[in-house]
Amino acid sequence: MTDEVKAMIGTMAEPVIMEVERGAIRRYADAVGDDNPLFHDVEFAKNAGYEDMICPPGFWGWAIKGKAVIGGLSMVGAVLVKAGLFRILDGGVDQEFYIPIRAGDTLTAYSKIADIREREGKAGKMVFTTIETTYLNQNGDKVAVSRATIIAR
Repeated sequence: MTDEVKAMIGTMAEPVIMEVERGAIRRYADAVGDDNPLFHDVEFAKNAGYEDMICPPGFWGWAIKGKAVIGGLSMVGAVLVKAGLFRILDGGVDQEFYIPIRAGDTLTAYSKIADIREREGKAGKMVFTTIETTYLNQNGDKVAVSRATIIAR
């Protein structure tokens, strides 16, 4: 692993702002086949103790101005390729949820390269990159953290 790759640890991407609206919540829930009324019915959600409909796990709303929360991947991708690591694989995403994301929320996502480590495998050296994204709502409350793993060789 090159010094340039190691130096990426701690690098932050530009924050991404997302708006959460009811129609988007419904469309996402429909797309993933989740018919939970908390994601479809405002009155049901209010009767269940929420201020509005809430988002299904993993839905963060729509990015404003077409940006997406892939800043960490774009930051590290070019450096990995420059280091000769052309094969890139999605190693999965872990998510922690703290408070529900509601219709009407505005989220800000802060992504950083949390870790880069090298491991020897049967097929040769592999580099595991962890991109951590913290999501804050308009009140500054942490609503979720996701950790995506990128595997390169």
